[in-house]
Amino acid sequence: MKMRSGSIRTVVFLFLCLPFSSTALQLTQDFKESAPGRNLKQVEEDVHEVHCSRERSRAAWNIIDEYLMPFVEKEQYLIPPKCRLHPDNDLYRDQEQHKFHVDVDEWRCGYCKKKFYEEKYLDKHFENRHYNLLNVSTGRCMADICGALHCDLMLEPMIRKTKCNPAAAARNRHLCESLANSCFPVNEGPSASRLHEFFLRQFCDAHSCTGKRKPLSKGRRKRTSMTYVTISIFILMLLPLFYGFVYLYQRGIKRGAQELKRISQGGRKKKPY
Repeated sequence: MKMRSGSIRTVVFLFLCLPFSSTALQLTQDFKESAPGRNLKQVEEDVHEVHCSRERSRAAWNIIDEYLMPFVEKEQYLIPPKCRLHPDNDLYRDQEQHKFHVDVDEWRCGYCKKKFYEEKYLDKHFENRHYNLLNVSTGRCMADICGALHCDLMLEPMIRKTKCNPAAAARNRHLCESLANSCFPVNEGPSASRLHEFFLRQFCDAHSCTGKRKPLSKGRRKRTSMTYVTISIFILMLLPLFYGFVYLYQRGIKRGAQELKRISQGGRKKKPY
């Protein structure tokens, strides 16, 4: 009798545990199935993460545009697409071209027309809303060549001079010379040869701890002074007023002379008796 009642209790216990076992099995299976999904999602998120400094890329392009392109345009030379200085090799170029500085405290997105108070908020907007427009590929980060182009002079112009690192200077010089060789091959003609020499003098020679050569010393793009433009516009606005005043003044003098002459002639006539 005791054996039978013990068997009954065992059966009842197993029956009660069966739903919990099924639930545990299902949870384990769901976890195993969802793990690859989470990993895939993490991989997808990592794909959109861009490890390229927008600020340093912008500084690099500004230096190229100001200290190199005027001389390239003067030589009427076309930079080859494989050159890392080519505009198409700038990861952020398209986004930067869709950035509009409307007013002192107003920046506008060229894609969706949204407005921002500061440029940094517009940059964040590009990262969050328009990252899908970035053409991410190897070797398209302008920040990677910042060392060769002396970007720190533009980012921190008042930076305190530190002790020169010979290894870093040699590394930047090697990168600089490789840019000169790939962008301006000396066997591509006189223009390429002259630009190759110019690039070495403008950017590469200063990568030395001797301090004999200053970077970016060969000139830059000439900027029109805003003061000059303002004065020119003001003068152009005053010219019509000046000539109008001169015209009215001369007309008044002429009319006054005629009136005086008529009065003088009338006074000489004798009254009839």
